[in-house]
Amino acid sequence: MNEIIQAMEQRLFGQKLNIRLLVTALLAGGHVLLEGVPGLGKTKMARTLAEFIGGDYRRIQFTPDLMPGDITGSVIYNMQEHSFTTIQGPIFTNVLLADEINRSGPKTQAALLEAMEERQVTIQGNTYKLPNPFFVVATQNPVEYEGTYPLPEAQLDRFLFKLVLDYPGEEAEIAILRGHIPFPQHQEEALSAILTPGRIEELQRKLADVVVEESLYAYIATIIRKTRESKRVQLGASPRAGIAVLMASKAWALLDGRTYVTPDDIKLVARPALRHRLLLTPQAELEGGTSDHIIQETLGAIPVPR
Repeated sequence: MNEIIQAMEQRLFGQKLNIRLLVTALLAGGHVLLEGVPGLGKTKMARTLAEFIGGDYRRIQFTPDLMPGDITGSVIYNMQEHSFTTIQGPIFTNVLLADEINRSGPKTQAALLEAMEERQVTIQGNTYKLPNPFFVVATQNPVEYEGTYPLPEAQLDRFLFKLVLDYPGEEAEIAILRGHIPFPQHQEEALSAILTPGRIEELQRKLADVVVEESLYAYIATIIRKTRESKRVQLGASPRAGIAVLMASKAWALLDGRTYVTPDDIKLVARPALRHRLLLTPQAELEGGTSDHIIQETLGAIPVPR
């Protein structure tokens, strides 16, 4: 997994922490919401990861006229055989890029709910299992809101992380320019797979061997509960958020070569795991507050277990 991280860092400049968190989410069996302005490499990040794990990759461009059946699949009548045939949609893949997910209406967004939580899809009353691993990387533009539909809280809660992509630093941007070869002269070579989907499934099972002390369970629970008690938060983190922090900290520890979780692991993954799950009060937003600030203040106010 660390070899995948290093290989991605050679192709995506200025996003080291986000790359590591993306791989952490894959190892933890979660999904990721990428937020950033166009041109920061969100699509390339998902596609590169898919190629390195040797899995299938599908991209869905979310638009206002996209229907749920365009994602999950549909049943059609075969005139020659006089029978109904199920056509599986692009959701049957290992890595699914839901590009500009907030461009489609709630009905279409909801087509992902069952798949993200239960790893299955229901088409015309029949249930079909999705391949393993099944990893959704959704993107949204934080600037342009015209013609968009904000993701409902129920869907946001199903993303393990929300990663915010910012502009790269000066050195990284120079490296991007230096390595660019204009199309069509540039034919991007297919990347060699470093792992296989089956091997990733084995690594995901290793999370059960990562030790979490009893004091750290209490630490995570305290963080989650404190977000609900803040007067600047209208909706705090759910129990699912606590599970997200737990699994993400286990995956981060495993990537670091450890079989035990530390408080630093929890503090590091808390922000990307919780920032999209907190709904701030209108007053807090008017004062310029953000969920990141509240999470940071919450972490600072809770004694760290020794």
